[in-house]
Amino acid sequence: MLQDTSAQPANPGQNSNADALKQMGFDHLIHNFDFLGWIVFVVLVAMSVLSWYFIVANFIRNSMVRARADKVIQGFWNTSSTQEAIRMLEEQPKGEPFSKIALDAASAVAHHQQAAGGRLAETLSRSEFIDRALRQAVARESLRLEGGLTLLATVGSSAPFIGLLGTVWGIYHALIGIAASGSASMDKVAGPVGEALIMTAFGLFTAIPAVLAYNFFMRSNRLTYAQFDEFAHDLHDFFATGARVEGTAPAAVVKK
Repeated sequence: MLQDTSAQPANPGQNSNADALKQMGFDHLIHNFDFLGWIVFVVLVAMSVLSWYFIVANFIRNSMVRARADKVIQGFWNTSSTQEAIRMLEEQPKGEPFSKIALDAASAVAHHQQAAGGRLAETLSRSEFIDRALRQAVARESLRLEGGLTLLATVGSSAPFIGLLGTVWGIYHALIGIAASGSASMDKVAGPVGEALIMTAFGLFTAIPAVLAYNFFMRSNRLTYAQFDEFAHDLHDFFATGARVEGTAPAAVVKK
């Protein structure tokens, strides 16, 4: 009498290997971390969280600065007097950079006028004093725009290598396990080694957004720096001579 063998596996060893491979993955990798593996994983998670925080924060801040730049600049030049312009600037949000640059220039003018006849006025002319104040203001606001960019650059350059460290360490442990089992077949090697490569992928997923964001913000900041310089140049001309450079002023010009 013939026996039905269709329900029996043709190769029990092959099925057991397939089941073992199905168990491999990120969850299995985490549950088998040692001390160094956890350090690499936590560092990559922290890098990813911090980089995304600064990506979102810088995007919101840069968008607000760019959106308000023309409004603040045009509003300053369209006022009828310096006092009105200063009031308008003081009403701007705390983190608005163009208003801070103009207020520093106005403060420098007032400070120099108060020191007329004193040692300060004898040391620096009105133009030099305003120029120094504007340079300091532009440098300060430029540094504020660069907040978080150093971290993004660090994450972009180091995260792949940290992930690679986790992969090398994982492959090392995988090879030790393979040697202990006494089997070096492809199914015994591919699973653990492929699992260890997850850390390299994690490092790349952490680094790529940071690199793209860093390049984007650097270009965006360069455009804003150019606006800083142009506005500071016009402010220097106005506060030092009482008028802007011809050809750059709008229809209405601030009167002192």
